[in-house]
Order: sequence, then C-alpha cells, then structure tokens
Amino acid sequence: MAAALSAQPIGGLPAGTGALALDTYELTKRFGGFTAMDRVTMRVEPGTVHALLGENGAGKSTLVKCVAGFQRAEEGSILIDGREQDIANPIVARALGIGMVYQHFTLAPGMTVAENLLLAGGKTPALIDWKKKRAELEAFLATTPFSLDLDVRPSELAAGEKQKLELLKQLYLKPRLLILDEPTSVLTPQEADEVLGHVREFARSGLCTVLIITHKFREVMAYADSVTVLRRGKAVHHCRVVGTSPAQLAQAMMGGEGAVAAAPASSPSARKPVAQDAPVALKVQGLKAQGDRGTLALHGLSLSVRAGEILGVAGVSGNGQRELVEALVGQRPRLAGSVTVMGQPYDARRAENHRLKVRSLPEEPLRNACVGDLSVSENMALRDFDRPPLSRGGVLDFPFWRRRAREWIAEYGVKTQGEGTPIRSLSGGNVQRAVLARELAGEINVLIAANPVFGLDFAAVAEIHSRIVQVREKGGAVLLVSEDLDELLELADRIVVMSEGRVVFETSAAGAERHVIGAHMGGGGHAEPAVA
Repeated sequence: MAAALSAQPIGGLPAGTGALALDTYELTKRFGGFTAMDRVTMRVEPGTVHALLGENGAGKSTLVKCVAGFQRAEEGSILIDGREQDIANPIVARALGIGMVYQHFTLAPGMTVAENLLLAGGKTPALIDWKKKRAELEAFLATTPFSLDLDVRPSELAAGEKQKLELLKQLYLKPRLLILDEPTSVLTPQEADEVLGHVREFARSGLCTVLIITHKFREVMAYADSVTVLRRGKAVHHCRVVGTSPAQLAQAMMGGEGAVAAAPASSPSARKPVAQDAPVALKVQGLKAQGDRGTLALHGLSLSVRAGEILGVAGVSGNGQRELVEALVGQRPRLAGSVTVMGQPYDARRAENHRLKVRSLPEEPLRNACVGDLSVSENMALRDFDRPPLSRGGVLDFPFWRRRAREWIAEYGVKTQGEGTPIRSLSGGNVQRAVLARELAGEINVLIAANPVFGLDFAAVAEIHSRIVQVREKGGAVLLVSEDLDELLELADRIVVMSEGRVVFETSAAGAERHVIGAHMGGGGHAEPAVA
C-alpha cells in the first residue's frame, strides 16, 4: 500500500465533525491466492447515501472492512477528506469518525440495552452515574425512530430489535461516516423506511456520510444518491441513482444475466388460484405461548393454511412471530390451543414430522437447523439418518449419506469444498441451500418457513423463492413468516398481520394495499379476526 500520511486523524488532531468524503484508490485485498478485492476505486461524496451492490462474494464486505480497519489491503489507498490514511485497526477508524453496523450481531447478550449503548463508546468509566446516563440515553432515543426498553437484554430481543440496537450503538457515537451492512435484512418495510429515512436525513443534514450494502433495489432507488456495483472483486459500475434503473443495476451485478436472475419466482395473480375445496393442511386454534420474559407472547392465535396455498404472516418484529414459529416446530412449549396437520393432532414430535410430512426452514439456519461442527453430508442426513436407505438393520450407511449429499450439493448449487466440510464454514446462503435440500426432499404437506432469505443476495433469494413456490404448486401448504412485506406480496396467496401476539387482519395478496397492511402492522388498524 502507498505510504500513508498519518495513522492518526488528519494532522494528528481529533476527528473533525460533519460528513466526511471517502475515496478508495485501486484498493486490493488478497487471501492467499484468492483476490477478494481487485483495484477498487470509488468516490463517496460527503453528506450523501452511497449504495454498494453485488452478489455474495463480490467483495462488498471486504471493501467496507478495510475502510473500517478490520482488514488491511495489500495495495492501494484510502483517503478521508482528500488525505490518505493508514486505517490500521478499528480504533483508528473510530478516531476518524468511522462507524460500522454489521450484518451479524455484535451485542453483549447478557448486558442490557443501556449497557450495550455505553459499551459502544469504548471508554466506560469505573463508576457510572446511572441516573444521569439513563436520562442521556432516553433523550438520545427520543431523537430516533426507535423505541427500545433500556433494561431489556439482547437475548430477549427479536432479530429486528437487535438490528435496531446495532444501529443505535453507532448513531449514539455521532459518526462522520456510517457504514451499514444489510441494515434492513430483519426489518419490515415500514421499519426499513423509518431506519433509512432517518439515516438519509442524518446524511442530508451534513452530519454524516452513509455507505450502505444492500441487496434491495427498492431501497437503493428510494434512499441512495449514488451507487457502486462490485462483481468478482472489481468495481464495474458507478452511477447516480437518478440516472439508472433496477434492471440496469441487476445487469451490472450479473454481467448481463441480472434481468433473468432478478425476476420474481411468480406472482399471486399469475398463479393458479387455491381450490375452494382444498383441504386445510395446517390449522392453528387458540394458540397461547409464553415469551422469553415470562409474559404471554401469543394470545389465543388462530389461522389456517389450505393445501396448495402460501399464507404470509406479516408484522413488526417482536410481535410474536418468532414465538409462533417456535411453538409450531416444537422449540417452545404451548400453553393452550391446538395444532392439526391434515386433520390430525400435531405436537411437532419427530415421528409426527415424518408421518404427517411437515418440514421447516427456520430463521438463522446455522443456529436453528444445523450442527455447526458436523459435515455438510451429516447435516443433510439429520432428518432421516436412522431410516432406510440411510440406515440398514440399525447400521448407518455413511457412503450413501455422502453420495446423496453430493447429488444435493450439485442440484442446489451449494458452494463447498466437499460434502465432508463442516457446515459452519459455509456462507449464510450456502448453509440455507444445504438446509433447503434436506427439508424439501420428498413429499411435503406443510412447510413452515421463517425469514428464509435473511441476509442473502438477490440471486439466492430468487432461487429459494422459486423452491418455496414449487412446494405450493405440488399441493403443499406453506406458512411463510417474513418481515419483508415485498416478499409476502410476491409469494403469498393470502396475508395475515400479527400484532401483539394476535392475528389482527387478513387480506388476499392480489388485493392487498401496502398502506392498509402497514397500518395494521403498526397497531393503527381496526382489528379484524382472520377467517379460519
């Protein structure tokens, strides 16, 4: 790398205030023989929102980690306000006014929201005047669109609430450059609009520059000023948002194949309608379940899904969706109510899963659907390892496991060094593909999917959506719980809205009005019970 003028903020003085200008010049980063970032030159104007687009593995995270001091490039330069800086570590980046919100959570799970916010500064006094600090934190929260309980612990928060806390940690430090890595992956469109609207206003006030990694073209077109597209480690396209379109950006990302890859899996209006006499495959009646803090999270919830139907469940994060999924798949006790599959009682036991053909695609699959230290082939066998042909006469047939895993790896495009690789070493998208291969094999009566494309690039999203629609087309019932309203509008036949642990609204997807759904998600709509 070219010699830096200073490893400290410009002129050795404390970091300035206000939005900064960022330039990278021929920035190159290698991992052994692999070039993750190849001579990337990019200009981010001060006081703007600049989007980074590209498939998984395109070099986006590598680029921002170099800017944030978590990795060091072998060649090229990083310039802050026109002056070259050697950002050797995150402490130097923080001194320059650079803050970053990661896609994966970096919270202290055993500490409260208030304690996590104070820890973000890195200079916690030995004695804390909590009365004064709480007043400061409450005043700070009042300036943001978020509402979080200062006494709650991250382990008790839903994924969307954790993401808000990650963003709040950085906003609390008043950064000059705020880097956001997939900040809305676990937020509803309403929450995302709040977050991105707040961030955009923060940038336009001249207080901060924003560099955002996203896979959502809607967010780029609505909130970004400029965009840089990376492909295979190279910066291949730079433009102002006002002069481009999603189709052009997709084409730049995919090298001419983007328009096909970005096409929706299907749409409710284009699909064969659900048969009126189709049997009810999944029926939930009066379901009650406790939340992590001991209070009731599900208040007598009822819903039903017919064979050959996708029912979408919308809601602001933290309104019982996680508890609903966990109660259905056996990860959380049910206090009251009943669940039936194909008219038979369903308690989510393993034998019932096999007999009634129930499958699930959970949120955070590496944590909820895999054993990280086991191999890809072993994880693919978790559902039926003790049944023929994977087991014969009580003897596990490991060669068969491996052969089937190789077939699924090829069919689902799982990128791995081999079926014997520990599954924790795979990227998020490839873990999800491996879980998909296992869960979608064979006949399916009911598929329960929770945020199935969380954090994945748009090409992986299109593939997984297509697989889910195939379940519907083959006569399976799909319960799709998602915090992305766009996803629900694209895939679902019907949509119900959850608020405070209840189903408060129902509509057909074809006739859905975004603002009406949003009002019910925010608790502002008149409660209407779902039709069972």
